[in-house]
Amino acid sequence: MAELIKNIEHATVVDLHDLVAYQTGKVVSRTLAQTGGAGITLMAFDAGEGISTHAAGGDAMVTVLEGEAQITIDGKDYVVPAGHAIVMPAGVPHAVRAAQRFKMMLTVVF
Repeated sequence: MAELIKNIEHATVVDLHDLVAYQTGKVVSRTLAQTGGAGITLMAFDAGEGISTHAAGGDAMVTVLEGEAQITIDGKDYVVPAGHAIVMPAGVPHAVRAAQRFKMMLTVVF
């Protein structure tokens, strides 16, 4: 059977922080799952980087692993610190910005 979750050791305790590294001036991503029903991606944002306003076809949950994310959902700004999460509803415009470096796990359910 094909692995549904990839790019991560199975049956091993892992530190999600270590699976994606910062790169100067970039947003770095590592896809862990991409199926018709869901996607899971780890991301590391360098300070000053971001993802411009867009809308997703599914509900997207950002879980901040390290640092602090600035999330805009339908024009309203939110600050999401490490250990916290926020859901960006399907079809609603949203954006992600990094005032400082941060890492997150993005889970999208379609």
